[in-house]
Amino acid sequence: MDEVRMVRDAYPEPAPPTAREIARAKALLDDPPRRSLPRLRWRLACGVLATGTAAAVAVTFVGGNAPAPTGPVILDDRAAVLAAAEKAERQPVGRYWHSDVVSGQSYVVRSGTGTYAVIGAHNESFSWHGAERGMGEMYYGRDLPARPWTARDEAVWRGSGAPSGIRVWSGDKYLTLTARATKWSSSGPERGTNPGGGGDFLGKSAEELRNLPTDPAKLTELFLKGGGGGLNPDGTPPKDPSGKRPPGKDPSGGRKAGGDQINRVSSLLLNSPMPPKVRAGLMRALAAQPGIHAIGRTADPLGRRGIALADGERATTVTGEWGGPKADRGTYRSREVVVFDERTGALLSRQNMLTRPGGPYAQMKPGFIIEFQAVRSEGWSDTRPAPRPELPYR
Repeated sequence: MDEVRMVRDAYPEPAPPTAREIARAKALLDDPPRRSLPRLRWRLACGVLATGTAAAVAVTFVGGNAPAPTGPVILDDRAAVLAAAEKAERQPVGRYWHSDVVSGQSYVVRSGTGTYAVIGAHNESFSWHGAERGMGEMYYGRDLPARPWTARDEAVWRGSGAPSGIRVWSGDKYLTLTARATKWSSSGPERGTNPGGGGDFLGKSAEELRNLPTDPAKLTELFLKGGGGGLNPDGTPPKDPSGKRPPGKDPSGGRKAGGDQINRVSSLLLNSPMPPKVRAGLMRALAAQPGIHAIGRTADPLGRRGIALADGERATTVTGEWGGPKADRGTYRSREVVVFDERTGALLSRQNMLTRPGGPYAQMKPGFIIEFQAVRSEGWSDTRPAPRPELPYR
C-alpha cells in the first residue's frame, strides 16, 4: 500500500471519508519500513487505558512519489477509526457464531463515610448460533455481583462497612444490590437450546447477511436513515431494572439521531455475524454521519483500550415526580459512545458517558459510565463455543 499525507478532518461535522483519508488509514496496516514481517492474523486482545487525541506527524515529499514519513505514522481520531474498519475486513469466519456480553447500570450511593459509585443491574449473556439452519443455537445467562467502580469507590464502600447488600434508588423504588454471582443457566423462557435452530440472525439468514452491500452509502440507506435500534436481542433499548420509566426527562424530547445511529450499528455488530467487509462498511458509514464525532482513545467498562465515536450530548433532568432522594434531582448531560478495538476493528462496547455532572451524578466526573453493554468476546469458530466460568472482572 502507498503511504499518504496525514489530513485532519474538520470538526464538529465530519464529511464522508475521502479516498485520501481511507488510504491514510490503510497506511497503518503496512509493516513499518526498515523491516519485513509475515502477515499475521489479528486477534482480539485487551489493552490499557489511554485517553486523549493523537496528533498527526509531519511528512515530507520525495519528487512525485508517495510521501515518506519522518517518524512513526500516528493517525488522528477519525483516521484511526477508518484504520480499525480496514482491520475488521480481515477477521476470519467459521461454522459457529458466538456473542458474550456484559451489561451494567451505575448507581451512586451516599453513605456516612462518603459517596461512591457501584455497577448494578449487572449480568452477562452468552449465545451461539450455527451458520446454517439445523446446526443449532444455545443461550445462557448469569447475574454478576454488584461492585464498586474504582479503587476509590471500593475504599469508601469498605469504610462504610463493606455492606453485602447495597440499597439504591432505581426508577421509582429502592432496590438492594447484592455482591453474589449466579451460575450460568440455560433454563427459562429466554434461555435454552434449540437443536433445529441456527442460520437466523435478527430475522436474516447467513446468506442474506452475506449479500448485504459493503458500500457505506448503501448501508446508510439500509440501516441508518431514521435511526432507531438498541442493544437488546430484539433490537430494543435497555430498560431500567425496575421495569418502569427511566428516572428523568429529556428536555430535548427524546434521543438525538446520532445516539440512535450508534445504538443501531452497535446492535447490528453485536447481534449478527455481519461479514467482515459489511462490518467495516457499517463502521465507515457511522463515522461519516452528521453529528457523529471521533473522540479519540478511551477505555470500555472492562478496561480495554479502544478508539471511539460519540454523538452530541443531551440533557436529562431528574425531578421528584417518581419520588426518590432529593439529592438525585437536577440535570446532567451525557452522550452515547461506541468503542472499537484499534487492532482488530472489533466492537468493544456501547456506553452512555457523563459529560456534565448534575442530578444523581453531581459528584461524578465527566467520562463516568452511566450504563453500558460491553462485548467480552464474539466471533466465529469451527467448534461449538461455551461460556467462560471465570467472572469478567478480577
